[in-house]
Amino acid sequence: MSIAGAAERNKQPILDVLTKYIPLKSSFVLEIASGTGQHICHFAPKFPDTRWQPSDMDSASLKSIQAHIENKDLKNVLPPLQVDITKPIAQWASPDVTPGSCDLVLNVNMVHISPWEAAVGLFKTAGTLLKPGGYLFMYGPFKVNGILVPDSNVQFDQHLRSRDSRWGIRDIADLDKLAEENNLKRENMVDMPANNKCTIYKKN
Repeated sequence: MSIAGAAERNKQPILDVLTKYIPLKSSFVLEIASGTGQHICHFAPKFPDTRWQPSDMDSASLKSIQAHIENKDLKNVLPPLQVDITKPIAQWASPDVTPGSCDLVLNVNMVHISPWEAAVGLFKTAGTLLKPGGYLFMYGPFKVNGILVPDSNVQFDQHLRSRDSRWGIRDIADLDKLAEENNLKRENMVDMPANNKCTIYKKN
């Protein structure tokens, strides 16, 4: 069972914003790129009537997610799916994950540490799986109309690109275009600790 320090620090601030977008009624949330599993296993107990579907493409992450689920004895979190978000939904969907099945698609700290194709796949997935009025909820560092602040984020972006030229902090303007192509529209952007943002898109 893996523990990431950043996830421990940001899981409650994210939950404070996320709470505003999860329906009070019974709902279904798909998390793309669940990583260690700390986020979804922190959120799920707060919404016992919501079913949570974690996922990741990495086998070690899938084991960590399952270990967190078992450690907390969570009955409303499904076993993690192995998902490569750059692949068509039909290649990884489950009986629970079908077009129009999701009230919310959650994605934390993925699009800047993956190729652009992952962001494209994320928005395509959200556009297909979300119910009308459902939300794509993203968290991470973002540029805003070409502007990246503060200097620590600029340095972080340079570090990411030095590790992999396909990585880098994404511009909200570019994500907004992906949203429009997939019948989504940005509804809100919330400043968060450590120079991150929660960015929320709504399915039309």
